[in-house]
Amino acid sequence: MSEHDDASWVAAEGGCDCGAVRYRLEARPLFVHCCHCRWCQRETGASFALNAMIETDRVTVLAGAPELVHTPSASGRGQDIARCPICRVAVWSHYAGAGPILAFVRVGTLDDPDRLPPDVHIFTASKQPWVVLPEGTPAVPVYYDRAQLWPAASLARFEALSGAIAAYRAARAQ
Repeated sequence: MSEHDDASWVAAEGGCDCGAVRYRLEARPLFVHCCHCRWCQRETGASFALNAMIETDRVTVLAGAPELVHTPSASGRGQDIARCPICRVAVWSHYAGAGPILAFVRVGTLDDPDRLPPDVHIFTASKQPWVVLPEGTPAVPVYYDRAQLWPAASLARFEALSGAIAAYRAARAQ
């Protein structure tokens, strides 16, 4: 898919409301999830969360230092939400599965969020009934098989992280 061609990617910048935390995405995200689960609804106070999954080392902090706040999750393992220490806006999350290796950047914090529409709608079984999903974008009741939906370039980048993710999980299990 050409929309996932890294060669055409132009860095995207974003930040919190007060401007104390600024960041730049140095690469195209692996995939963009629009999550309709009840946990995301509660955390955001909205109908869904729109997260761009990207390797954390491809997110450059330009200003400030987000504060990691550990919060509960449906898995029971929690997540760390990177928030501005001043205005408290969430700029990204690290979920327990990959920990600090992957960042789920809140698309709404980008200066131009229109650049990253969702690649998939997930947990649609619990979406708000008045939310109308667009035609042409995959939508699944719960979660999906990465191999079926991700572009080859994203799958290769994710596979390159497998050793680091396995080491992170092993360290957590101890």
